[in-house]
Amino acid sequence: MEESKSATDNNTPKVTGIGGVFFISDNPKETKEWYAANLGLEMNEWGAVSFDSRDINNPDQINTLQWSLFKKGTDYLEPSKKEFMVNYRVQHIEAIVDKLRANGVTIVDELVKYDFGKFIHIMDADGNKIELWEPS
Repeated sequence: MEESKSATDNNTPKVTGIGGVFFISDNPKETKEWYAANLGLEMNEWGAVSFDSRDINNPDQINTLQWSLFKKGTDYLEPSKKEFMVNYRVQHIEAIVDKLRANGVTIVDELVKYDFGKFIHIMDADGNKIELWEPS
């Protein structure tokens, strides 16, 4: 069976996976302890769980998904009123941002660069804050 071009096209600005899931918690420390004791989730130095997987189209590439809790009252998920945020791993983030702007999508902040990648936050049609991340 022939693989579709879009499944293997590394030049298309698009989402390539989920990079993280973030939740608000009344008591992050207690909730993290519950997940560790009951589901075996081990927290990393940032108080999150990292799930590593391999890219099916590029098995040498290791992808990481972060699962993390934030204390209720944080402004990290604002302006969303929701208690969660999804981080999507993307390729060609600048081109995606250009497309989003052209489509009238709300861009929450400016593109920032760190050693581990580029990030920007947007709002979806339901008022959910979304984090886009292009790994380094």
